[in-house]
This record gives sequence, C-alpha cells and structure tokens, in this order.
Amino acid sequence: MNFKKIATHTACGVAALAVATLALPRHVSIERTAVIDTAPEAVIELAASNTGYQVFNPYKDLDPNLQVEMFGPSSGIGSGFSFQSKDGVGQQTVASVTADQVVFDLDLGPLGQPTQAISAVAIDGATEVTWSMEMDLGMNPVFRVMGLFMDGMLGPNFELGLANIADVAA
Repeated sequence: MNFKKIATHTACGVAALAVATLALPRHVSIERTAVIDTAPEAVIELAASNTGYQVFNPYKDLDPNLQVEMFGPSSGIGSGFSFQSKDGVGQQTVASVTADQVVFDLDLGPLGQPTQAISAVAIDGATEVTWSMEMDLGMNPVFRVMGLFMDGMLGPNFELGLANIADVAA
C-alpha cells in the first residue's frame, strides 16, 4: 500500500470518527440525592451564601490548595466566588433562590457554562437534598466524548458535598 492510500484512509477514518461523536448526547445531566436530618431552610441558607457554600464545598476536601475568592453580596442572587484548583479555574454565582432551591451559574471558561442546583424538600421529618448539574457540550467532539464519563467523574463529588451538608447542617 502506498503512502497516499494510507493517508487517505487515515483521513477518512478520522473524519468518520469526528462525525460519529456528533451522534453522542449534547446535554449532560448529573444528579445525586440524600436524605438529611435537618430543615430545608438550613440547607437553602447555606447554599445561597458564598461563605455558607464553602462550609460544605466538596472541592475543598478534594484539593487542599483550592483558592477561593468571594464576590457580590454575602447571600442571595449575585453572591458567588471564583476559584482556582488543581483541576482548573472558574466562577460560581447564585442565579436564583426559592424556598426549596438555589440555582448557580458556573463559568468554567473554555470548559463551558453549566448550571448547578441544590434543592431541599421536607420529607418525613427530614430533608431530601438533591444536587444536580446540567451542561450543554455543544458541537465539540472531545467534550461529547467526555460527556459519557461526566456522571462518574462528578457524581462522587456531589455525594461528598451532600455528606458534608449532612455533617454541618445536622
């Protein structure tokens, strides 16, 4: 086989692979839930505060060198923090607060702008807390492949955060 044929076959294979990745899901959802022995209001109060969030922030456990800088009001819409860790840099801002949910806008630079939420609903004398994230991976084929592994990569972090909430809110 000559070089021209090898190059043509390789180029066709790479092109086919790139097109095939576009068949992968564009949207990724990750969610973890735990029942915690506390009032829903306590969870919402912590989550809606830039300093309160740091009390249970799972990434502080995962990276002892995590750098966090607060901005905006101490709590509510606009409250947030920028961060720098071993895994990257970004910013998290409270986008909305209701009686049972705090929604955050994340800016991870070139990695995207996912939306994260922490909800807290009273059930049987306790609180069901759900930590979720939605992300649009766009047309980037590498991100779409990474999307297949996002639940496995981030789910344990959410579980750690829920355990931290249970420790500090109880």
